Amino acid sequence: MVNQLYELKVRDRQGFIKFLDLLHQDLLQQPETWENKTLPDFLEALASYAEDIQGYYDNTGANVDAEKAAWSTFADIFKGAKVYE
Repeated sequence: MVNQLYELKVRDRQGFIKFLDLLHQDLLQQPETWENKTLPDFLEALASYAEDIQGYYDNTGANVDAEKAAWSTFADIFKGAKVYE
């Protein structure tokens, strides 16, 4: 399942919905891999990661402008909030 979560290419709303379902399943089945397990912790990390995501894209060489909203950017932010400190 973790592979599905990270291999899924989110390109549209339906893909984002599938991604959120996989993220939920990941939390239920592998909570030990989550840094932010509570809703308050997750929301705090979500906001912080949304602020910092352009740095992630720049550091990984991804040609993504985080200022232009895309379903894939939202998915990246949620994935990052899973473990962001």
